[in-house]
Amino acid sequence: MSRPHIVAHTATLSVLLASFVLTGCHSSSKNSAPTVAFSKVPAAYQENPYKTDIIEDRDYKTDIIEGRATGARPGQRIVLYAKTDGRWGVCRQSGQPFTNIEVDGRWKASVYLGIEYAALLVDPTYNPPEQTESLPIVGNGVVALAVVNGEGPAPVLPSPKILNFSGYEWTTSTGPIFHAGSRNFFDPANVWTDERGALHLRISGSPGKWAAAEVKLTRSLGYGTYRFQVRDVSHLEPSALLTLITWDGAGTERNRRELDVELGRWGYLDNDNVHYVVQPYYVPANFVTFRAPPGAYTHSFRWEPGQVTFSTEAGSGNTGGGRVINRHVFTSGVPLPGGESVRIALYLFYLGQIPLRNETEVIIDKFEYLP
Repeated sequence: MSRPHIVAHTATLSVLLASFVLTGCHSSSKNSAPTVAFSKVPAAYQENPYKTDIIEDRDYKTDIIEGRATGARPGQRIVLYAKTDGRWGVCRQSGQPFTNIEVDGRWKASVYLGIEYAALLVDPTYNPPEQTESLPIVGNGVVALAVVNGEGPAPVLPSPKILNFSGYEWTTSTGPIFHAGSRNFFDPANVWTDERGALHLRISGSPGKWAAAEVKLTRSLGYGTYRFQVRDVSHLEPSALLTLITWDGAGTERNRRELDVELGRWGYLDNDNVHYVVQPYYVPANFVTFRAPPGAYTHSFRWEPGQVTFSTEAGSGNTGGGRVINRHVFTSGVPLPGGESVRIALYLFYLGQIPLRNETEVIIDKFEYLP
């Protein structure tokens, strides 16, 4: 081969190689996963964890948070969350849950102060939950996410624990959480099982520093019969509540797939002490109350498509079923199954007339689920 042909051939190979390298780099850049990151983070939310203010009256403080998204496609946006009181709450901008991304990938928004902050890069059609116990994962409209602690010291909360009760795995709630408009502090030390396998829940402490108790099933069960064998709770003071419910950690108070057996008098001496509820409670057809005399009871509800049958029978533990004290069928507002799980909680209702004066304890002998 002549020298001119060799030079020409070499030049052609060089061009092809350069083209291949450039194409490979372009492809690698194009196919790299999108990311979202923080560049400025607000301080961690500081507050007395035993504070018992009402959720509607809270004075949320806000600050600026900033970051950058890489690899975002046209139309994708940022959803921001702040975590307080055991839940992630979406931070709205001018009434919308979305923050726009600038041409250079930067974003900036206002958030209310939390212990932690989360940024989600989402598709244009993504509908974020207003509140959630657990953040969404990548997929189903979530392209990328990042989580960061607030700057500075944050409240130190007791670690949750896992326990076995009635053949199921449960986890304890920890720290300040709102229940029924009242802020309670939940301490895992207030939950345990005894040598016979019965579940104990306790309210401990003293006025101004009460600690409550809650366990939640680690999986969803869906349609079926839920039975709770409960020892006598007639000793409960008016502001102490034992609730046996299904509850979805994502959504709002109006759509949490919540079915309730509530045992307590909601802070008033003369109130009925048993409530059946298909939330929301303010719909008259969703709410039934009655008064049960002292004693052990088995409370249950049968959840089916389009209806829920609540029942209370005398007897608990090994005594078996007994006389039916009350039974009611709801056909209005019955939720579909989804991400709900069983919750058993003993806590305080701070909005009644009679404040709690003494520590207290309840015992649930057994939980049963029948498909």
